Amino acid sequence: MAMDGEGMRPIHVKTPLLRREATWKGPGENGQGLGDVWLKMDAMQPSGSFKLRGVGRCVQMAKLRGAKSVVSSSGGNAGLAAAYAARAMGLPATVILPESTPEFVAEKLRRLGADVWRHGKDWNEADQKARNVVQDRGAAYIHPFHGVDTWEGHASLVEEILDELAIMGEPKPVVFVVAVGGGGLLMGVLRGLQKAGLEGQVQVIAAETTGADCMSQALKAGRPMPLASIDSIAKSLGAPAPSQEIFDAAYRAYQNGWLKSWTCEDKDAVRACLEFADEKKVLVEPACGAALAAVSALNSIIPGTRGPVVVEVCGGSAVDIAMLSSLARELDLQ
Repeated sequence: MAMDGEGMRPIHVKTPLLRREATWKGPGENGQGLGDVWLKMDAMQPSGSFKLRGVGRCVQMAKLRGAKSVVSSSGGNAGLAAAYAARAMGLPATVILPESTPEFVAEKLRRLGADVWRHGKDWNEADQKARNVVQDRGAAYIHPFHGVDTWEGHASLVEEILDELAIMGEPKPVVFVVAVGGGGLLMGVLRGLQKAGLEGQVQVIAAETTGADCMSQALKAGRPMPLASIDSIAKSLGAPAPSQEIFDAAYRAYQNGWLKSWTCEDKDAVRACLEFADEKKVLVEPACGAALAAVSALNSIIPGTRGPVVVEVCGGSAVDIAMLSSLARELDLQ
């Protein structure tokens, strides 16, 4: 096998692309729908989120390059992807979680065979600990969202979506909606569109929640601006800042007019999660809810949009019925 991983069978699975109910409309539509809205169901990845695409490839490449173990830092989803991929590749995995990570996520990691540590109040502190452990052990460091291997893995979803639409005889999307934390998924989508020859032809919406909006703040400032704190319940979006390389790619698209930044309140994201659970019977985190909520505001983000629109349903395992119900009560949604 080539050292670039060419021909390597991916760990992630191809997930369904579902048409959203035809009766679903955004506000202010005067009874007219947005056109076709397609849901890329990466919540159905074996690890529970899109992270398995990029992190899985990263773990595969680490083994190909000789790694004997892997270390990841994560609030949950990247760690679950790393643990799942490491088990698939026969590698020991250590995952270092912030103290705020729910215990049921830590237990999922243990069931996947990972050695679970807790350190720090947020991802930034957990990540620094992970880097120290990597130096001590000589293990492969698996970043939650940065790195070419990770981005190439995430780019696979664009190819999948285009193939699925072509098979169904459906037109290519005009809008692609993604949730943004550290920006790894966004970077993968940008690279995937470029690879498909669609750069600049598809509008990309980068959705975040207020208080976890490092990309929005960076784009407005023209440079990465680390958040002083993460003040949102969407903890999976809680990176302090995008990396310079991710920011540079996003800022170029933003300046050229085909990347739009959009933020919503926690309440909007949770409401979207509840509506999605009711419609599709699938639970997703509020981080994913930000992308789902963006569709309801699409005509204010990109006036006159009439689809097809693709939403990356990125999923997330740091959620259960009790948590979503509690958030709904806290935000007066029940």
